[in-house]
Amino acid sequence: MRRARPFETSDGTILNVDMAGEGASAIFQHGLCGDAAQTDEVFPLEAGFRRVTIEARGHGHSQAGNLERLSIATFCDDIAAYIEKNLTPPIVIGGISMGAAIALRLAVKRPDLVKALIIARPAWLTAPEPENMAPNAEVGRLLKTLPPDEAKTTFLAGPVGVRLAAEAPDNLASLAGFFSRTPLDVTAELLTRISNDGPDVTDEEVGNIAVPTLIIGHDRDSIHPLGHACALAERIAGARFVQITSKTVSRPQYLADFRLAMGHFLKEL
Repeated sequence: MRRARPFETSDGTILNVDMAGEGASAIFQHGLCGDAAQTDEVFPLEAGFRRVTIEARGHGHSQAGNLERLSIATFCDDIAAYIEKNLTPPIVIGGISMGAAIALRLAVKRPDLVKALIIARPAWLTAPEPENMAPNAEVGRLLKTLPPDEAKTTFLAGPVGVRLAAEAPDNLASLAGFFSRTPLDVTAELLTRISNDGPDVTDEEVGNIAVPTLIIGHDRDSIHPLGHACALAERIAGARFVQITSKTVSRPQYLADFRLAMGHFLKEL
């Protein structure tokens, strides 16, 4: 059964904390413009951990707060503060896409909090503003300059929309949904600010991560290149890499593969 409770940050922003399951807490974070439903559908509760998802500012049922503070670093600070106040570190920390970047940053900047690391479908390595995030930034730009319907039509008919329709239809479906995600001003800020952001860590720091690490990736995904997952698996000593079925091929099999990979990893900790 899922449960929710509020958490107030140091600047007074109220975040929603979504939980499910019983056992030791594992922080598992959603992707950009996602929410706890994304983490809930792939988390293997049978592994004996309680999933804790702190919906980031401007996501899910959390307040956005000051839009100028929307950043991966701020999201990390919020999670660190929650752990310090409510949990007993070190704990398992992971996430999908943006959540993976958050988890990676926490493993580097706050290793005292991290017992094990799960990086799923990474969209960032170490550099900010990766080229694969340009479609998200483009959606944000269009939302800031055009009415939503016109912005969506422009994007779908443009070169990025046409390319994604052929190469990564699941990515395109997610991006198309952002044009109706409310509030639109927060969505536009998130897409532009976070797409141009990064975990602010170095290759050397990533190479020094020394906790058990699981990395999950799949192909046919332009926003989350399989090469990013492979590269991180090579850089983190002893990391376990699992390639799962793409959502474009079979969403049910994607979910089953994801849960299986995480379940095996968590049960071995």
